[in-house]
Amino acid sequence: MGTFGLKIDGIANLTYDCDVISVSHPFIFDCRLLPQTFMGLDLRSSTYDLPSEFNDIRNEEYIWAYQKFELFVDRHSKEIQEKLNNHDLTKTEMLDALCFGDFERHKTNCMKWETDGKIPVWK
Repeated sequence: MGTFGLKIDGIANLTYDCDVISVSHPFIFDCRLLPQTFMGLDLRSSTYDLPSEFNDIRNEEYIWAYQKFELFVDRHSKEIQEKLNNHDLTKTEMLDALCFGDFERHKTNCMKWETDGKIPVWK
């Protein structure tokens, strides 16, 4: 359920000399199923098939703006439920599944980053 398309890329070494387990997955994937750590190593994930809503950054938008997740779920909820094999998923559950496992935390971070000038303000 929700783990179709997960690829284990292997051990990666981050620039600050930290080993992690690197995995990749499709955009419609239940990130809540991924552990933070495995066998003592942090897990780092990436997405390999971004939908057009996330590829279009011509307005210098933050690629992971929380508003993009909200719009995507509003437009594609049936597809998300189908691909995650759970037709009872609520909007909140879909947002958590797609948005790094915790949509509200990501939204809070984005709002702070906008205020701090670290990411562009959503238009």
